[in-house]
Amino acid sequence: MYVILGIGNPGKQYENTKHNIGFISLDFLAASLGIQINKIKHKALIGEGTIGGEKVLLVKPQTYVNLSGESAGEILRFYKVPPENLIVIYDDVNLAAGRVRIRPKGSDGGHNGIKSILYHLKSDQFPRIRLGVGQKPPEYDLADWVLSKFTDEEIKVLSKTVDKVPDMVREIIVNGAQSAMNRYNGFGQ
Repeated sequence: MYVILGIGNPGKQYENTKHNIGFISLDFLAASLGIQINKIKHKALIGEGTIGGEKVLLVKPQTYVNLSGESAGEILRFYKVPPENLIVIYDDVNLAAGRVRIRPKGSDGGHNGIKSILYHLKSDQFPRIRLGVGQKPPEYDLADWVLSKFTDEEIKVLSKTVDKVPDMVREIIVNGAQSAMNRYNGFGQ
């Protein structure tokens, strides 16, 4: 079993914000698989299905970004899923809008949602799909930047990347994170 977790904030006021690219990507993945993310369990909205013959849980924590690890930890413990079978999709302000960086493990890179997941799992051994939302302009506070809505131009660029997320997730599940890195890192240039 794999858990695919998109990081984001619940609530209408956060829809289509940079911090919610994980939720947006997960919604697209669910639609492409015919999965509904509508069960409320473990402080999250959850949908169940299969990818590449593997059972998957699609997870949208409802704890807000900074507490994403509460939900991730509960789910992995309840379903006895090892961290290596958790795939996290989230925003990265250090990458140009639409750019992709996949990693098999690593640090939080300054992202509070990942920091929370690392804390609750006591492990950094989970693959992640980092989706670039563009660097913060000097006049913005970081919190204001990640909570800002996408511009029409950003939507055009990011929609091409989000379209590829189902392929990236499938590649990680079927062939491993290294294969997905070789195939998709740098996508969106």
